[in-house]
Amino acid sequence: MIKNLMINASKVAPTPPVSQQLWTWGQGAAGEHGLNLTGNQVISSPVQVGALTNWVKTASGTDFTIAIKTDGTLWAWGQNTYGQLGTGNTTTYSSPVQVGAGTTWSNIACGQQHSLAIKTDGTLWSWGQGSYGKLGLGNITSYSSPVQVGALTTWTGLSGGFGNSYFIKNDGTLWGCGYGPYIGQGSSINRSSPVQIISLSNVKSVSSGAETIHAIKTDGTLWGWGYNADGAIGDGSQTDRSAPVQIGTQTNWSMTQIGNQGYFTIAVKTTGTLWGWGQNTYGQLGTGNSTTYSSPVQVGALTTWKSVSAGGNHTIALKTDGTMWGYGLNTNRQLGDGTGVSKSSPVQIGSYTTWVSSSSGLNFNHGIKT
Repeated sequence: MIKNLMINASKVAPTPPVSQQLWTWGQGAAGEHGLNLTGNQVISSPVQVGALTNWVKTASGTDFTIAIKTDGTLWAWGQNTYGQLGTGNTTTYSSPVQVGAGTTWSNIACGQQHSLAIKTDGTLWSWGQGSYGKLGLGNITSYSSPVQVGALTTWTGLSGGFGNSYFIKNDGTLWGCGYGPYIGQGSSINRSSPVQIISLSNVKSVSSGAETIHAIKTDGTLWGWGYNADGAIGDGSQTDRSAPVQIGTQTNWSMTQIGNQGYFTIAVKTTGTLWGWGQNTYGQLGTGNSTTYSSPVQVGALTTWKSVSAGGNHTIALKTDGTMWGYGLNTNRQLGDGTGVSKSSPVQIGSYTTWVSSSSGLNFNHGIKT
């Protein structure tokens, strides 16, 4: 069993309003806050990263973050052992640094120690740790600068896990590379170039975590595969799946995010309801207890949830009113509620009502607000 991580991505970068600030909180030891801090730092409530107001989107790996600005430039900071920042070196940066000089970046995702991106021309790029072939470049080499994956210009979505990467084309086909048993091909062969997940079509989004993967089709159905000892797939079993299986029969799934260490899944439906399943040791499912569930369980009764991001063993969720909420492990202040007490039900983070998005690393988070 592969241990530890990844982080997830949405299909299309949001259209930014005039002003969007970047904020951070939680624990960081490698500059992952972006605040020009050194050594171990614990931030118990959100603080702004610099004074700029032109951030569009962030994506976080174990201990690093990449981000896009309104001008299409790409930025990165945090741990850089494998070149996952894309800066052409392995230097750790504690403040945002620009990745190259390009101004056409449109979508991003992070795995544990690798990064993925799509440009406005539909080309696909990857960099960082190359183990298992997860960069899709035909080898297992690590790269410290973005490298184009093939020559196609039809890529629209992407997601990075621990040992895998996934990509969506504009025809709704899903492609994966990396660690064989969890690619979704029904085999155990590692793939260093993207291969089509032939059992799925009309895919609109994909999310991958430590070793579990979910895809949502255009008909709103949810599909999962990968590691499942803690029930993170959600099919009612604890059996690993080497190929996609449908999760229930409902057709109103909107988005999913998978924990990057704790093998749990958080999801939102088109009805605005919030759901969780899988490992729940620290209350990261938000169900008010520490019970592990192998099928989706609704979190409360509210119908105003908008989006989620999942960290190591914690969850950050946004409502349609712009408020931000957190639950799960909080020993490193990753919930941002000013305490170090873990929560098994959602608690509001501050009083702001203008949060737009969030991304979560192992023990830290970033949020964008207007």
